Amino acid sequence: MRMSFRSTVGGIACAVSLLAPAALTAPSASAAHSVGTPGQVAWVRSAATRFVTAELARDGASVCGILNAPLRATEHGRTCTQRWNSRLVKLHHETTSRARLRSQEHAISSAVVVIHGNWATIALPTPLMGNASNRFLWTENCWMLAG
Repeated sequence: MRMSFRSTVGGIACAVSLLAPAALTAPSASAAHSVGTPGQVAWVRSAATRFVTAELARDGASVCGILNAPLRATEHGRTCTQRWNSRLVKLHHETTSRARLRSQEHAISSAVVVIHGNWATIALPTPLMGNASNRFLWTENCWMLAG
């Protein structure tokens, strides 16, 4: 169950006025620049920043506000917020986890973002969710982190 939960990361609550992602061709892995409109790239970075900031603040409710709707569902009688609050308590007892979050927080502003259709990736030194990928999906009229 833990791996399943880690792989289920998604979204942000955001305004309907966000730009819809354009269908763009993904560059090669060696590309050193972001692909997408400046607004799209900024929103993906904003979503990643909100996620890491919520983790650092031990705020499970805010983490859940960044998850895609299916990922916010109650599981085994526990709400998304309850699951995340429990996870964040454990996370903050691990020195390496806090250091990872600080590293991500610093790297987000200059990380390469690639938009391809309704999907986006952000290249960070470590995954946002342990072994999960750093992929975002355009859904619910906003970019939502998806595993």
